[in-house]
Amino acid sequence: MPSRSEGASADDEARDGADSFVERVLAVVDSIPPGRVMTYGDVAAVLGSRAARMVGQVMAYYGSTVPWWRVVRASGHPAADHEHIALQHYRAEGTPLLGGPRADGSATSYRVDLRAARHEAR
Repeated sequence: MPSRSEGASADDEARDGADSFVERVLAVVDSIPPGRVMTYGDVAAVLGSRAARMVGQVMAYYGSTVPWWRVVRASGHPAADHEHIALQHYRAEGTPLLGGPRADGSATSYRVDLRAARHEAR
């Protein structure tokens, strides 16, 4: 059985793996072009993972340094409780949306048009 490097514990190795996952998530999100989006599951898939919820946790804790509004739920809705600020970003970037304000100016729900806006990362 391979031995750990001297002084490194299992906790250190797990922490390094978690730090690596965080960095990889943030790098993928940072690579999404303006006007395009990926779902939490899309980001996880690019990393070879099925951990969409973990991507959500990474975004919740560390996502403020990257364009967080470009990661949406599978329905196309932005992060909960961030809809208003995300909408400002979407409009500024020309992100295709479905729904939106009514003709009388009253608010209604909206979502990103995933068919038109989904970024296919390689």
